[in-house]
Amino acid sequence: MPLKAAIVPVTPFQQNCTLLWDEESKAGAIVDPGGDLERIEEAIAKIGLRPEKILLTHGHVDHAAGADELKERLGGVPIEGPHIADKFLLEGLAAQAAAFGHLSARNVTPDRWLKEGDCVNAAGTTFSVLHCPGHSPGSVVLVDRGQRFALVGDVLFRGSIGRTDFPYGDHAALIDAIKTKLLPLGDAIVFVCGHGPMSSFGEERKSNPFLQ
Repeated sequence: MPLKAAIVPVTPFQQNCTLLWDEESKAGAIVDPGGDLERIEEAIAKIGLRPEKILLTHGHVDHAAGADELKERLGGVPIEGPHIADKFLLEGLAAQAAAFGHLSARNVTPDRWLKEGDCVNAAGTTFSVLHCPGHSPGSVVLVDRGQRFALVGDVLFRGSIGRTDFPYGDHAALIDAIKTKLLPLGDAIVFVCGHGPMSSFGEERKSNPFLQ
């Protein structure tokens, strides 16, 4: 598979910041840089990755807090995503971080908002964008159907789903998005989620208690 991926756990939430790159050219992207930027930069250097953009799956502090500063450190690479429905979260990142007390963050204005049906070119491949609200209003999933790979943020986990107990959460919408948009893509698609181990749509379809 020409597309390569590495997970760098960041923040006290152990959020999966994912590095993507094309094996031949080393062109790549950083997905959900929630913090610990030195650790992310060390991984970029070790891989030899040439960052072309930063991708955000949604606007929560553990996923997006470091995006603006990392953009600056990388010479102004564009930030793409999430859906504009998470604008209020990205505009409140500094406040989110202050509320936790042990995090720091800058507010983020993406260079490109993503919507259902968009395509994202990154790491030598093309991802389709699926808008999957519920955990947050603007959560997006990025899918490379050809290489059977997806980045799902906090929409779906191994054996679980994203939290929906926030004031803006919507459990029914989240389940609907997973069942109508993700699972029909096929059991073979492997995904990286926002926290914890990877899985596949097939494994979750069969064993995830929230989807039965």
